[in-house]
Amino acid sequence: MEKVVILGTGPAGLTAAIYTARANLKPVVVEGMQPGGQLTTTTDIENFPGFPEGIDGTTLMLKMREQAERFGARYVTGDVVRVDFSGTPLKVFLDEGQTLEATTVIIATGARAKYIGLESEQKLMGRGVSGCATCDGALYRDVPVAVVGGGDTAMEDALFLTRFASKVSLIHRRDEFRASKIMADRVKAHPKIEIHWDSVVEEVLDVSRNEVTGLRLKNVKTGVLTEIPVMAMFAAIGHEPNTRPFKGILSMDESGYLVTRHTVTDIAGVYACGDVQDSHYRQAVTAAGSGCMAALETERYLCSLGG
Repeated sequence: MEKVVILGTGPAGLTAAIYTARANLKPVVVEGMQPGGQLTTTTDIENFPGFPEGIDGTTLMLKMREQAERFGARYVTGDVVRVDFSGTPLKVFLDEGQTLEATTVIIATGARAKYIGLESEQKLMGRGVSGCATCDGALYRDVPVAVVGGGDTAMEDALFLTRFASKVSLIHRRDEFRASKIMADRVKAHPKIEIHWDSVVEEVLDVSRNEVTGLRLKNVKTGVLTEIPVMAMFAAIGHEPNTRPFKGILSMDESGYLVTRHTVTDIAGVYACGDVQDSHYRQAVTAAGSGCMAALETERYLCSLGG
């Protein structure tokens, strides 16, 4: 039986792995379908401390992985399909039939941005298509960008992007926003934001440059197609936490995020960190910080058991 099993290899999971490995707890880290998490879709990270010139998301995750491995973390490949936290040992079942048993489990399975679902959108992920304006917005200074959505997140993203972009096109499929009135009014009044009502993105354009150069929009009422020049498209239609294996087992909020108190869940020995329990900040650095917290809580819990 393992002392610690960590689910996920984004900044939260790998930070937890570094701390628990340095504590000589010999953690086993489960790499899911997207090792490295959402950061691997980001080509240039400029706001993670310690990298003044910026760093590629995949490179950062590889460095964190190697750092944890240096201290004794071990890795297994697989996706979590279900868990049994009804007693000791805690059990984690992977998709290829492997079962891991542990005294403690740290859940760092993250969340994923909801996207439109276009083939052209997927092709240009990390090359102008992003689900995080605060992560990638500064990369698009003095060029036009677009935000897709109509809720408070879309309003916040659009306003944030006006600090950098020459123009922000806000695309919404309806003729009124779902956002709070105060946020919607700020957006409507901003001189750098142009709103495209009753519109959806039909295609993300790249003009054979393998990076976003524009969007083809369709008016849902008239059917008219138009093209707008933008260098980036930010999807702001929500996030979905990767919590399916834990439904009915751990407490979640109405959006499916795990409910924690300082990373502690409602089951002894089970902790959660990063975007799987954070619907508010969703930053690499805050995820890493919560990974540290979960590791320290895990270590204290094991000490209380005499392990």
